[in-house]
Amino acid sequence: MSAVHESRRKSRRTVARGSTRPTSRDVAQAAGVSQAAVSLVLGDKWRGRVSETTAERVREAARTLGYRPNLAARNLRLGRTRTVLLVVPALTTEFFAGVYTGAARVAAEHGFGVVLYPSPEGIGPARDPFASAQAALDGVIASSMAADALTAIRGDQLPLVMLDSDPEGSLGAATVNLDIADGIRQVAEHLLSLGHRHFVHLAADVASWTFEVRARELAARLGPVPGTSLRTVRAPISIEGAVTAAEAALTGPGPRPTALVCDDDQLAAGAYKAARRAGLHVPHDLSVTGLDDLALATAIDPELTTVHLDAELFGERGMRALLAVLDGRAPEAGDIPVNLVLRGSTAPPPR
Repeated sequence: MSAVHESRRKSRRTVARGSTRPTSRDVAQAAGVSQAAVSLVLGDKWRGRVSETTAERVREAARTLGYRPNLAARNLRLGRTRTVLLVVPALTTEFFAGVYTGAARVAAEHGFGVVLYPSPEGIGPARDPFASAQAALDGVIASSMAADALTAIRGDQLPLVMLDSDPEGSLGAATVNLDIADGIRQVAEHLLSLGHRHFVHLAADVASWTFEVRARELAARLGPVPGTSLRTVRAPISIEGAVTAAEAALTGPGPRPTALVCDDDQLAAGAYKAARRAGLHVPHDLSVTGLDDLALATAIDPELTTVHLDAELFGERGMRALLAVLDGRAPEAGDIPVNLVLRGSTAPPPR
């Protein structure tokens, strides 16, 4: 039996006889390393200080012994709670649930927990869930759609990462964005290539940078093309609101649009209902596109052509950015790529 395995066997026997749980000293003895090396590995600060082989030996010893670090004592030493607040609009779609899943996965890998804080109805801040956010949190990740909640919880005075936020005007120390402009470019080029020239933008009636980008990029892509027309109608992000707005756009004066570009998949579902009420068939009479690629996109008939946004990757990048801010490092640069998913809701315009 190797010296390391014999050491682990003795450590397990010693722990089993005692009434206390295994300590970092037990892990160090089992792995044949110093307690300092155990601290570096289990604190995820080993790179460049110990070898990959040694790090894996320490992790294996910790697993074998059932060792769990005393987070309360470590947090007291570091002055950290290892808790992050994720501020999002009301959870009306699964998109922000995906953001939470991605953020929580990365957080768990680094010994952090994530508390989810949705604004009620997505229109304003809820009651402060902490007596003092500054005392209870290490940092905040916030969607620009729920930025109003930051002042109420004093989250803007903590290390902060903003999602879907203007890099030039954000409150945060860092921003993480999806490449929404490129998504709209892909939508516009697809519809133009099919021959569409009369468009309606069914825009989310939400004062947020991400929706401003969508409107600006769509106008920039369609404007230079001869013979195009673009009208914008606004609706709250709900199927009911979209039905009302889309009905007005489809029955109003001027040339009837042949393509509806929707800021969100829920708006697109409302556009389907409005088209049906107007006696129009999707896609033969009217092409419809969405943005998000929610489960809803494949639940409606025909299935929706939409821009896929990787919500979990978005959350992962947001959490990694906050960890970088906390460590005094520069977060990863560059927007997260998006892609247009072609389905049955788009076709050439009727003759």
